Amino acid sequence: MSENTYTVTGMTCGHCVASVTEEISEIDGVTDVAVDLPTGAVTVTSSRPVDDADVRAAVEEAGYQLAG
Repeated sequence: MSENTYTVTGMTCGHCVASVTEEISEIDGVTDVAVDLPTGAVTVTSSRPVDDADVRAAVEEAGYQLAG
């Protein structure tokens, strides 16, 4: 089991959270996505390590950006 936390910028509502969650959930191996809207923290739990580039691509597909 692997868990990483990222910061996503630009999310302002529940729809934003749903979009980011949906895109990240499609990454192979991801078992859970927890989003904290006020802070932009997104915790990704997976059955094996997930490539940060895959998470970045999923977030960008949803229309947002990873901080940093």
